[in-house]
Amino acid sequence: MRSESLNGQLTRLVSELVDRGLTLEQARKEFEKQFILASLRKNEGNFSRSAKYLGVHRNTLRNKLATLGISPSERADAHPSKRPRGPSRSP
Repeated sequence: MRSESLNGQLTRLVSELVDRGLTLEQARKEFEKQFILASLRKNEGNFSRSAKYLGVHRNTLRNKLATLGISPSERADAHPSKRPRGPSRSP
Protein backbone atom coordinates (compact mmCIF):
# COMPACT_ATOMS: atom_id res chain seq x y z
CA MET A 1 0.00 0.00 0.00
CA ARG A 2 1.43 3.39 -1.02
CA SER A 3 1.39 6.20 1.50
CA GLU A 4 -0.49 9.37 0.65
CA SER A 5 1.62 12.02 -1.09
CA LEU A 6 2.65 15.16 0.76
CA ASN A 7 0.39 17.19 -1.52
CA GLY A 8 -2.53 14.88 -0.74
CA GLN A 9 -1.91 15.11 3.00
CA LEU A 10 -1.66 18.88 2.81
CA THR A 11 -4.83 19.16 0.72
CA ARG A 12 -6.73 17.06 3.27
CA LEU A 13 -5.39 19.11 6.19
CA VAL A 14 -6.20 22.44 4.54
CA SER A 15 -9.76 21.27 3.80
CA GLU A 16 -10.18 20.32 7.46
CA LEU A 17 -8.93 23.72 8.63
CA VAL A 18 -11.27 25.53 6.23
CA ASP A 19 -14.17 23.36 7.44
CA ARG A 20 -13.34 24.36 11.02
CA GLY A 21 -13.50 28.03 10.08
CA LEU A 22 -9.87 29.01 10.57
CA THR A 23 -8.75 32.20 8.92
CA LEU A 24 -5.69 32.22 6.68
CA GLU A 25 -3.81 34.15 9.37
CA GLN A 26 -4.69 31.61 12.09
CA ALA A 27 -3.66 28.71 9.85
CA ARG A 28 -0.39 30.43 8.85
CA LYS A 29 0.56 31.15 12.45
CA GLU A 30 -0.20 27.61 13.59
CA PHE A 31 1.72 26.10 10.67
CA GLU A 32 4.71 28.35 11.35
CA LYS A 33 4.62 27.53 15.05
CA GLN A 34 4.49 23.77 14.46
CA PHE A 35 7.20 23.96 11.77
CA ILE A 36 9.54 25.84 14.14
CA LEU A 37 8.86 23.43 17.02
CA ALA A 38 9.54 20.46 14.70
CA SER A 39 12.84 22.07 13.69
CA LEU A 40 13.79 22.56 17.35
CA ARG A 41 12.97 18.90 18.06
CA LYS A 42 15.02 17.75 15.05
CA ASN A 43 17.95 19.87 16.21
CA GLU A 44 17.67 18.91 19.90
CA GLY A 45 16.65 22.40 20.97
CA ASN A 46 19.69 24.06 19.40
CA PHE A 47 18.66 27.53 18.16
CA SER A 48 21.62 28.05 15.82
CA ARG A 49 21.15 24.71 14.05
CA SER A 50 17.38 25.19 13.88
CA ALA A 51 17.78 28.67 12.41
CA LYS A 52 20.20 27.34 9.78
CA TYR A 53 17.79 24.48 9.01
CA LEU A 54 14.93 27.00 8.62
CA GLY A 55 17.06 29.39 6.54
CA VAL A 56 16.85 32.31 8.98
CA HIS A 57 19.24 34.06 11.37
CA ARG A 58 19.05 32.80 14.96
CA ASN A 59 17.90 36.25 16.13
CA THR A 60 15.07 36.06 13.58
CA LEU A 61 14.14 32.66 15.03
CA ARG A 62 14.08 34.08 18.57
CA ASN A 63 11.89 36.96 17.38
CA LYS A 64 9.54 34.50 15.64
CA LEU A 65 9.22 32.52 18.89
CA ALA A 66 8.17 35.70 20.69
CA THR A 67 5.84 36.85 17.90
CA LEU A 68 4.12 33.45 17.72
CA GLY A 69 3.85 33.24 21.51
CA ILE A 70 5.91 30.06 21.79
CA SER A 71 6.54 29.75 25.50
CA PRO A 72 9.74 28.48 27.12
CA SER A 73 7.86 25.34 28.20
CA GLU A 74 6.82 24.63 24.59
CA ARG A 75 10.43 25.12 23.50
CA ALA A 76 11.54 22.78 26.28
CA ASP A 77 9.01 20.19 25.12
CA ALA A 78 10.83 20.28 21.79
CA HIS A 79 13.86 18.92 23.66
CA PRO A 80 13.24 17.41 27.12
CA SER A 81 16.82 17.90 28.38
CA LYS A 82 16.51 21.66 27.73
CA ARG A 83 13.69 22.25 30.22
CA PRO A 84 13.82 25.72 31.82
CA ARG A 85 14.98 25.73 35.40
CA GLY A 86 12.58 27.08 37.95
CA PRO A 87 13.56 28.76 41.18
CA SER A 88 15.22 26.37 43.60
CA ARG A 89 13.12 25.50 46.60
CA SER A 90 14.42 24.75 50.03
CA PRO A 91 12.74 21.90 51.92
